[in-house]
Amino acid sequence: MKVVYPEAQALHNPDFYFIRGNRVEARERPERAEILLDAVRAAGHEVVAPDDYGAACRAAVHSPAYLGFLETAYARWRDMPGAAPQIMPSIHPVRHMSALPDHIIGQVGWFIADTSCPIGAGTWTAACASADAAVHAARLVAGGARAAYALCRPPGHHCYTDLAGGFCYLNNAAIAAADLRRTLDKVAIIDIDVHHGNGTEGIFYDRDDVFFASVHADPNAFYPFFAGYAAETGAGAGAGFTLNKPLPLGSGDDAFLAAIGDIMGAFREFAPDAIVVSLGLDASIDDPFAGLAVTTAGFGRAGTAIAAFGGPLVLIQEGGYLSPSLGANLVAFLAGVEAAA
Repeated sequence: MKVVYPEAQALHNPDFYFIRGNRVEARERPERAEILLDAVRAAGHEVVAPDDYGAACRAAVHSPAYLGFLETAYARWRDMPGAAPQIMPSIHPVRHMSALPDHIIGQVGWFIADTSCPIGAGTWTAACASADAAVHAARLVAGGARAAYALCRPPGHHCYTDLAGGFCYLNNAAIAAADLRRTLDKVAIIDIDVHHGNGTEGIFYDRDDVFFASVHADPNAFYPFFAGYAAETGAGAGAGFTLNKPLPLGSGDDAFLAAIGDIMGAFREFAPDAIVVSLGLDASIDDPFAGLAVTTAGFGRAGTAIAAFGGPLVLIQEGGYLSPSLGANLVAFLAGVEAAA
């Protein structure tokens, strides 16, 4: 299987973020991609660099105002007296305010949902490279490959059309799905990250050409808290084309695979021309977020269960943080996909 890896993604190298009120070392940092890259190379997968697909692929998903903000935010922030070395929001519009100001502090709060999306000097370049990797994998599949894996970093599934969050700046899975839709009638997205893919859900919530489904830790007590509930099933034309399978915290292989089985059953009825997999490896029993307890063998079985669909697959890296089994979990998933091919 071809692995698409952009070296420029390493330019995003945040120092810290906040969790439970504490300033902690950033978890979404270049080392995690290096571990994944070393693992796929050792397993014999071919690594290729993505082409530069330009602004159009990003604009197919994200709003002009949001893209303009991301591209210029760091320079504008650093021009401000007393600015910290990386962008971090300090105020948000929340439920009772709805004006978008011109000042960079206000725009940071408007376009960034939480304190886990610091922006540094290389963030925009890295995010664009990550999106290019997703498009490149989608085009490999559109060109006839059975499956392709985009080693995307930073990840993307918490990002809406105009809102960053949860380490995510551009929604790579949504960009891949939109690119597939140029030539395919229907696309499905399955998100197996431990966190609900709220941004991806939001982007496609009222559409009937992209079916979004997610298995994740119950958001009632886990990020993103405000989305990912079973009652969310789509709206308007998209009614019935969103499926959420929240699991109790600590759930292991059996519950995880049963949820994937339910999702694949819904996909068979939908009959997509291709499936995009938001491949979060942070459902691992070893992951520092400790939301679910999926084993390395479980990831292998998940790959086989998804690939048993029989159609083309675009695999997009989402979460999965530093742990002893990170690389092994990826290799197991890819092997499971190939075993079902």
